[in-house]
Amino acid sequence: MKIFKIVLLIVFCGIFGRTSQAQKPINERSWSSVATGMPDEWYGSDESVQVAENVLLYQRNIGGWPKNTAFHLPLSETEKAKILKEKSKEDAIFDNGATTTEMRFLAKMFAKTGTETYKTAVEKGLRFILKAQYDNGGWPMFYPLKKGYYTHITFNDDAHARLLKLLKEINDRKPLFSFVTDDKLLTDSKKAWKNGLDIILKTQIIVNGKPTVWCAQHDENTFLPAKARAYELTSFSGAESVGLLEILMEIDNPSPEIIRAVQGGIEWLDAHRLKNTRWDTFTNTEGKKDRRIVTDPLAGDMWARFYDLETELPYVSDRDGIKKRTLEEIGYERRNGYSWYTDSPLKVLKKYPQWKEKWVK
Repeated sequence: MKIFKIVLLIVFCGIFGRTSQAQKPINERSWSSVATGMPDEWYGSDESVQVAENVLLYQRNIGGWPKNTAFHLPLSETEKAKILKEKSKEDAIFDNGATTTEMRFLAKMFAKTGTETYKTAVEKGLRFILKAQYDNGGWPMFYPLKKGYYTHITFNDDAHARLLKLLKEINDRKPLFSFVTDDKLLTDSKKAWKNGLDIILKTQIIVNGKPTVWCAQHDENTFLPAKARAYELTSFSGAESVGLLEILMEIDNPSPEIIRAVQGGIEWLDAHRLKNTRWDTFTNTEGKKDRRIVTDPLAGDMWARFYDLETELPYVSDRDGIKKRTLEEIGYERRNGYSWYTDSPLKVLKKYPQWKEKWVK
């Protein structure tokens, strides 16, 4: 009886926890969780339609959306007028999930309401994606192009991987995007996906003749690892490489080149894990909440976001662009304001044995 009560309590807590999360007001959620993580019945509701009006308003004339914008929060008439005047602004971007997230939300809305405006906006977003792609298959961070590191092929924050996943869903006629039936759009989408796949292989860092992983961004002309912000130096990336490997591992009947790329990437990640490592939050001598990386025999494994291209050792950096070995060597602001370490490679490492058994002969 005691065991039964415990089990019942666990089930109740699980259901209650999920229900509480589902009932969380949208103004207390992130935009991404509202865009694609709400209960299915919410899409098409009066509240969702109000959000969709904001998303349509924010769509730039060229077809994309700006990033880091809380599209789901209410707007005053003054704010709406200001946004309307900014529709020609050249800040449409692929970073931080921008554009692909808004397209997925509007696709969900069209599926529930059949409102043609949503379909038109998604197709406009798709044309923007196709127009922004380089002939070599990569995408810049912004389009139209902005001077600086923004023109590099952008793997950063999974921008390239998100775009390819969306194109693949369109090409595979997945239900969410089945309304895209225009022959030219479909033909161009297939070509864009293929080119986007090819550039992943062309940019993979080769060491002693063997493929490894990728940098967060690569030069759009030479395909070599490229620098972005002052503290985002050229590197092997322990974070951005994961999304690219996921794309390659999802391909049916992969070519020998793709198989070799996946094997090389997985082996590199496996060899560069930081074992028994975790984040530790503490109060520093100034009384501020701070964080550090510690070794803990009970902890799992982590990876650095950046590894030196020559030594293959992890590093961090402050806004001065000087490489340091430990978080304690950089300032408080960057130490606590950036994702220096990650456990995301675990996803592909767990999938790899099954993938290898299926495709590696």
